[in-house]
Amino acid sequence: MNDRKIQEIFKEETVLKTPKNYGVFSGQNLPSFVKDWLIKRYTHENGELDIQELKSFLSNHIARKGSKIKGTLMDSQEITLLARIIVEPDIKSNVLRFSIPDIGIKLNEGSIPQYVARKHPELKGGEVWGVVKLVYMPPEGTQRGIIEIADYKPFKPYEVDIEYFRENRKEFSLEEWVDVLISSMEYNPDGFESFSQKLLFISRLLVFVEPNLNMIELAPKGTGKSYIFGNLSKYGWLVSGGTVSRAKLFYDIVRGTPGIITYYDFVALDEIETIKFSDENELQGALKNYLEFGNFSVANYKGVSSAGFMLLGNIPLSSDKKPISNNYFKELPTFFQSSALLDRFHGFIEGWKLPRIKENLIIDGYALNVEYFSEILHTLRMIPDFSRVTTQLLDIPPDSDTRDKNAIVKLCNGYLRLLFPHVKDVDGIDKRDFEEYCLKPAKEMRSIIKKQRSLIDSEVDENIPDIRVK
Repeated sequence: MNDRKIQEIFKEETVLKTPKNYGVFSGQNLPSFVKDWLIKRYTHENGELDIQELKSFLSNHIARKGSKIKGTLMDSQEITLLARIIVEPDIKSNVLRFSIPDIGIKLNEGSIPQYVARKHPELKGGEVWGVVKLVYMPPEGTQRGIIEIADYKPFKPYEVDIEYFRENRKEFSLEEWVDVLISSMEYNPDGFESFSQKLLFISRLLVFVEPNLNMIELAPKGTGKSYIFGNLSKYGWLVSGGTVSRAKLFYDIVRGTPGIITYYDFVALDEIETIKFSDENELQGALKNYLEFGNFSVANYKGVSSAGFMLLGNIPLSSDKKPISNNYFKELPTFFQSSALLDRFHGFIEGWKLPRIKENLIIDGYALNVEYFSEILHTLRMIPDFSRVTTQLLDIPPDSDTRDKNAIVKLCNGYLRLLFPHVKDVDGIDKRDFEEYCLKPAKEMRSIIKKQRSLIDSEVDENIPDIRVK
């Protein structure tokens, strides 16, 4: 990876990532997009990090467990923090409640005034990161004491110029660009065994950039699955274990509130072998419909979302690091052993082909700031150029299975967005590159889904359409 080149081309968007710099965050439960912003903010022009100033900011303005912020609020009645806030509408009381779990503020202790909520639509529900001014309102008469958000600023330090990003991509070869992506994911490109392994690794980003893309990855522990989906973007939601319900994902009838699928670019279900599902039949029905059409109906509520689903699970391997069983889902809950449900997932990542995270895979050099990178991935989702290019390039047999065709097309779109973001029309990409780095992996990922379905349902034909480049 050429540090100098990425610094020269992305002057304002790079940050030096070293174990020494990031050691200052020891004991802080902060996602990477916040850490990078802080590193960038407190790094001088000579590249030196002002550790004392950074520590002071962490101490005074970051919500963290064990702090005495609630007590300070009751004493001084006002404080400003950068925090993770969870908002939940209380329909019965007509109040927007919030919690900040990292400092122990519970839902019944926090309230958002209407004048604040009206200015910031993101405070209608779900999890957000932002700079908040908290004010303590003491008890008065029959009113109990409450903490209010008096002011709010969304944590979005970058106004993304997507055309600038797309133009800059032209300065890199494909091999160099893949290294830029990997380093921006906070890994060292030099720690991978091959270029094909790098390509498989960045395929984890497909759900970040392609709307309504549904993927499955099974891998041994220690390959970085949870880290990537839980730390790189505030636009994703990671569910780790526990119980998942239709109300939590789609719509809560009792509270009258939309579920998490409506607020994010993707929802990743981690440790799927340990996740429990309430009302399995209802949830599976809603999930099948959503995975196929991007909309859902619960009672009288109809919702729509562009969020994709990512299933993450562990898989037992033999001594030669291959799955013990050809049936990859054999040891997973029966919920995931439905051929019809699997058919709605577009592709499968063979995570056992990726390296375990070791010291040589930890980033130590310049890379795109994660907060900037996450905004880029989010913005790329909205650009129509890529799907138009894919449609014009592919020769699809008329007798192709529709779900197979849709899956391959969407995966091609995702790879285009990641690898060739500068492409705006068919003349902007070499057809051989499109075939090798977009169509070929897309067909391979879809083929695995078909093969696994055929092991569950003998009536399923494991072959996929013979889609080619025109």
